[in-house]
Amino acid sequence: MGSGGGGGGGGGDRQAQPLLGKLSESSYGSSGEHLVKRTGTVWTAMAHIITAVIGSGVLSLAWSVAQLGWVGGPAAMVFFAGVTAVQSSLIADCYISHDPERGVVRNRSYVDAVRLYLGEKSHLFCSFFLNFSLFGTGVVYTLTSATSMRAIQRSNCYHSDGHDAPCSVGGDGYYMLLFGLAQVVLSQIPGFHDMAGLSVFAAVMSFFYAFVGVGLGLAKVIANGVIMGGIGGIPMVSPAQKVWRVSQALGDILFAYPFSLVLLEIEDTLRSPPPENETMKTATRASIVITAFFYLCCGCLGYAAFGDGTPGNLLTGFGFYEPYWLIDLANLCIVLHLLGGYQVYTQPVFGFADRHLGGAAAEVPVPVPLLGARRVNVFRLCFRTAYVAVTTALAVLFPYFNQVIGLLGAFTFWPLAIYFPVEMYLARNKVAPWTKQWLAIHGFSSVCLLISAFASVGSAVGVFGSETS
Repeated sequence: MGSGGGGGGGGGDRQAQPLLGKLSESSYGSSGEHLVKRTGTVWTAMAHIITAVIGSGVLSLAWSVAQLGWVGGPAAMVFFAGVTAVQSSLIADCYISHDPERGVVRNRSYVDAVRLYLGEKSHLFCSFFLNFSLFGTGVVYTLTSATSMRAIQRSNCYHSDGHDAPCSVGGDGYYMLLFGLAQVVLSQIPGFHDMAGLSVFAAVMSFFYAFVGVGLGLAKVIANGVIMGGIGGIPMVSPAQKVWRVSQALGDILFAYPFSLVLLEIEDTLRSPPPENETMKTATRASIVITAFFYLCCGCLGYAAFGDGTPGNLLTGFGFYEPYWLIDLANLCIVLHLLGGYQVYTQPVFGFADRHLGGAAAEVPVPVPLLGARRVNVFRLCFRTAYVAVTTALAVLFPYFNQVIGLLGAFTFWPLAIYFPVEMYLARNKVAPWTKQWLAIHGFSSVCLLISAFASVGSAVGVFGSETS
């Protein structure tokens, strides 16, 4: 649904390319920001996207398919992949804007694009919920890493003492602290432009544990000699209970795709020519196809292997016990992937702080063992260390914080992932009200609103139901 006037597209934008580099540092109006050399390609953009999208939740999609059945489950995955492709295309076209006063401007973050196209009130609303969502993602990733590390310990116990052994494991605080210490180091990466290597590594890790989930599911289906499951999914004792389960499952699938919160930061790393928005759209389409493939494989093979007994997570839920070393390796890859995923969702916050709070912060020489003296940005070191410490402390003190974040994420999905991209597209392209294009794009937004509202109610029922049970 992107138009020829998209960011960086069209002949006029190509003629303006020499001007873009000169104007790039005025995008935020920050006097302390330096020009950056953009060297990203479609491959590095795909690595960033896959790191952001394919999380350990891919191993939980079998449970979602089990609730929806053989028709609803795969159909929902394909449909929401299409929704993500559309909204990502809308955002990608908002990267370059032509301002009559400032000339060609790069909207290098989601919130700045909202401010430019929709005004200050929308910018304030968007900034609060977007930064809260990014912060919450850091907390959830810390909690998830501890779950996978604990699963390694339990897997070894089950292997040595038997599958029926209690294998009780202590608290997760120690694992969270280890993850936090690693993030303190990784958080000193200056920005997205310097993260390509980490994202590639994290993407490879995500492929590995997704392949393990697919392989174990396929092996169990072959061993069973039958494809389990049914058309309508797992039967419930009452229609109301089935409705809530379907709602939760749709929510899990819907919220597993979008990466709109970091899309423009990724696009800002791309070199030009070709136009950045075209490269970003290519990377987005390829990444969504890859993501949908893994989601379908993990979800469908997991359901085919376990049927009505499908666990919440194929690895940490111990749908599989053997080979234990492969389970351990897959869980280790989840942790390693989360190291990169945490940075993908945290670097936008760090970048915002550097531009608006850090200014021209002083750099001091610091002796580093084996590396000699290195210049360190004092503000960056202090702020980022404190940020990681807070996310780690919240994860340790409130282990159920991820449920709250999940609930808030469900309620903020539509405005952040659908409403703002749609409204920016309409404002940017000056689409006249009640035209066919206007009606079509508002119809798309309305359908997504109804689905996300239904899924949000299911998320609320799931959270409060688990608290009262």
